[in-house]
Amino acid sequence: MDERILIIEDDEEILRVLNRVLTYEGYLVDTALTGKAGLLLASEQRPDLVILDLMLPNIDGLEVGRRLQKLGNQPILILTAKDSLEDQVKGLDSGADDYMVKPFEMDELLARIRALLRRTAADRIKILEFEDLVLDSGTHRAKRGDREIVLTAKEFDLLDLFMRHPRMVMSREVIFDKVWDYDFGGESNVLDVYIRYLRQKLEAGGEPRLIYTVRGVGYVMREPEVQP
Repeated sequence: MDERILIIEDDEEILRVLNRVLTYEGYLVDTALTGKAGLLLASEQRPDLVILDLMLPNIDGLEVGRRLQKLGNQPILILTAKDSLEDQVKGLDSGADDYMVKPFEMDELLARIRALLRRTAADRIKILEFEDLVLDSGTHRAKRGDREIVLTAKEFDLLDLFMRHPRMVMSREVIFDKVWDYDFGGESNVLDVYIRYLRQKLEAGGEPRLIYTVRGVGYVMREPEVQP
């Protein structure tokens, strides 16, 4: 196990216990007593999961959560004494993936950590391959055979989605939700424009098509059609 967990918690006793237990479970553990120190560690270490208290000195947990979302897609588990429904809603709205209230059962915390890490395991895959197309999600570089393909940020997000779900027909609504994070509505042609751009770049060397239109539904990445 090489998953790295960052704990941002100003209660030194809780921090010590979590550090000991998670290290025993096989995780790589970093700890921070303040929001500022936690953000610095997150930018340096790129943890696979963050355990975050809400009541922190200098930068509160909600703001830390929002800033963490800009650093990467690591899941965030809030662990706090704040137990009201309003606090839970604010925590989840700030970008957290789960919310636990102190005092807590260690077995339950470990189970939730395992669940969050399983859910995001696919997102940590660095090199994606389909046919002769290779996408490096760490460097955002793509190659088709020996030919390098330069992608814009949104083109990369779109291609990344297709390559993580090969042969799966995806509706326009699902693609909008995953790539643009909201619903453009049925009349928007922005997806069709980006698909056209992506196809042009993927097929610029005369390579066969990989992204196909499924009429009335959406798009799919699959093996090239055999020409008669």
